[in-house]
Amino acid sequence: MKHIIAGFVSMTLFCFCLGVSQSTFALPQHSPVPGGVAVIEIDNNAKEVKYNKRQVMIIDANDQSYAIVGIALSASAGSHTLNIDGEPQSFDVEAKSYKEQRLTITNKRQVNPYEKDLDRIAAERKEMNAVFRSFARTEKQTAASRADFALPVTGPISSPFGLKRFFNDQPRNPHSGLDIAADSGVAIAAAAPGRVAATGSYFFNGNTVLIDHGQGLITMYCHMSEIDVAVGDELQAGDKIGAVGMTGRVTGPHLHWSVSLNNTRVDPNLFLPQSSD
Repeated sequence: MKHIIAGFVSMTLFCFCLGVSQSTFALPQHSPVPGGVAVIEIDNNAKEVKYNKRQVMIIDANDQSYAIVGIALSASAGSHTLNIDGEPQSFDVEAKSYKEQRLTITNKRQVNPYEKDLDRIAAERKEMNAVFRSFARTEKQTAASRADFALPVTGPISSPFGLKRFFNDQPRNPHSGLDIAADSGVAIAAAAPGRVAATGSYFFNGNTVLIDHGQGLITMYCHMSEIDVAVGDELQAGDKIGAVGMTGRVTGPHLHWSVSLNNTRVDPNLFLPQSSD
């Protein structure tokens, strides 16, 4: 089993410089709901924004600074607070409900892992969480902070974000990404410019790549048949990173694609030019 992870403990600073002018930067869709993203105007001179003690991405667009805040699926509706350079600023989170999905997994070990699997699963979770928690600082004007993503593979959405999932009638965590159905071997592309932060062959996720796009914005690509990149590779949007497969816990070939913002999994559709539902 191969596990590789970048040394994020050092919080290395990096920048993906593509010569893109500030006016071309896109913002994600404003959807202040559990599992959504709040796009909040802040003072242009703001240096640091935190939400639930976690640093938050800042993007400049049209001569205005915005905090781009990932909201957890477990968040309650009501008033929430940002900390902007030590000063509070409130914003509202609206209620949202998600549908249920029930799946039959023939490999029962993938639903109820054996005792001997638990150490592996815990180690893999620790590796991935280290990437999700990282905050590689970038200049606000760099392309690494852009929020206009492209789908990494073409195909129907077989499982949307946020579904309340049941495996073999047992409740599990809500679906934290998009499942895109495609044939095994179909190329998977990086959704945006970034740097490969980790790769691995994981118990549940199968062959997986995590890409850091700067300021706590991470994309994850799972169940791949092959991985064609290595930790530290700098990518442009559209670069091939691997191929669709059915490794890990799956019922068929597909790509599970997640977007994480301030260590919170959010709806990837909000980062696309238009909804892919």
